[in-house]
Amino acid sequence: MLRKALSPLNRWIAGVSIFIMAFANGSFITKLMGVYPPGEGNVLFLGSVCLLFAMATILMLLWFCHGRVARWVLAFYLVASSMAAYFMAAYGTVIDQTMLENTLQTNAAEAGDLFSMSMLLYLLGLGLLPAWWVLRRMPKAEGFVSELRSKTLFSLCLLVAMVLLIVPFTSQYASFFREHKSLRFYANPTYFTYSAIRLASSKLKGSVAPAVVQAVAQDARLNNEPPQHPKELVILVVGETARADRFSLNGYGKTTNPELAKEDVVSLTNVTSCGTSTAVSVPCMFSLSGREGFDGETVHEFENVLDVLRREGVDILWRDNNSDSKGVAVRLPYENFRDPAINPACDSECRDIGMLGGLEEYIRQRPGKDVLIVLHQMGNHGPAYYKRYPPEFERFTPVCKTNELSKCTDEEINNAYDNAILYTDYFLAQTIALLKKFDSSHETAMLYVSDHGESLGEKGMYLHGAPYLFSPKEQTHIASLLWFGKNFDYDHDDLKPLKDYPFTHDDLFCSLMLTFEVESLACTQRTSALKAYFEQRQQAR
Repeated sequence: MLRKALSPLNRWIAGVSIFIMAFANGSFITKLMGVYPPGEGNVLFLGSVCLLFAMATILMLLWFCHGRVARWVLAFYLVASSMAAYFMAAYGTVIDQTMLENTLQTNAAEAGDLFSMSMLLYLLGLGLLPAWWVLRRMPKAEGFVSELRSKTLFSLCLLVAMVLLIVPFTSQYASFFREHKSLRFYANPTYFTYSAIRLASSKLKGSVAPAVVQAVAQDARLNNEPPQHPKELVILVVGETARADRFSLNGYGKTTNPELAKEDVVSLTNVTSCGTSTAVSVPCMFSLSGREGFDGETVHEFENVLDVLRREGVDILWRDNNSDSKGVAVRLPYENFRDPAINPACDSECRDIGMLGGLEEYIRQRPGKDVLIVLHQMGNHGPAYYKRYPPEFERFTPVCKTNELSKCTDEEINNAYDNAILYTDYFLAQTIALLKKFDSSHETAMLYVSDHGESLGEKGMYLHGAPYLFSPKEQTHIASLLWFGKNFDYDHDDLKPLKDYPFTHDDLFCSLMLTFEVESLACTQRTSALKAYFEQRQQAR
């Protein structure tokens, strides 16, 4: 029976699976040994887990590989597993559905920032060369009936063996599956395969655009104001990868906010993001659903707060120096400032400051209109933080000038990241300077909120995108601040008592509605500390 089960095709599948388990699962094995130290009598259990996941990989690939395409499937998995192994080892990232979504949305410039010699060595040694060997030496497939019979027999043998591996370690496996679920996220290639299937399923469900986008806050109404009342002019800056603890306004030791410190701003010190990646956080922060109700598969079937405000007559413009709006601005005027033909401030890359070009004229062309401008930053997008700012902003040295963060010291990584924060400080101060030109004619305000934070080596993690279930605070505790002009309904003193309040991205929807004096039961019924507080201030006046 075993001889029939171990057909040539099945032996190759088993060999490739064992190769991947042995050489492309360093992160999984390291995390596993961190929870079950070998020196505490866990050696046999560790061996059992590794064999169990190797067998699970064999079982999975066994039914993915058929006929003539089998060699190509194995070659693909070797290459994909080598890349997964590299990113997990280099940055401590998990290759889950969100990370795969980010990969699909990565543009050429962002992909270039991730390329390194270490990545090439992983790709060649664990991916391309073994894949070439499989494509060249793997024997031809057997007949369909014979292949099906051998796979069925082999699958039964694997299932029996997996049960026999678990039985002697029932108590350890109970804790492994119940208390340490996050360990499985590092299993390569089983977890990224599971994530890819989930992503493909969500894409198929959302591949057909809804005929009609469903309205939200349908009762929204703009408060009637006297004709002579100044119109709102608000700039919302959506930051990128900015941690709250790196703003000197929040007590950070380095002076990363020298320009904003001169302005009458309120830095909100306790804001939490909706997600740990741009693909999740940006659509989530503009939606009414909030983090708990957010569904990436259906979010674009519903209006967001920008749609509601536009419906009430607010002129809205989205300018983007990042990858894109993640579906938020598909029904709005949109300008791509990653293009040097549009962005007047491009050197080695297009700078965020270029998004301010021409805005003064844009605003003056809209007299008597409420205006909301969204500026989506490149900000601190990693891992090449040193590229995110012009040379004159390199004030903290020495600096990590490679995307291979493992080759840099903690000081160099932090300095490069902090220099990028310093450039954001300059950009935000220049945004305020632009708004001040309209302080007499409009109710001006600026809101800055980052999409997520960033790991800079804490707990061995880098970058962002960790599953929210166990994401570190460095990836969710985000920078956010407010500036109000002299005509605005609220001022610095109104908001200062709330600077340490635990806000989240969930508050953005109703905060923008409140800013433009648009009322809706959708916000009245939601918990909104900002709205309740401002109403109390108004009643007290």
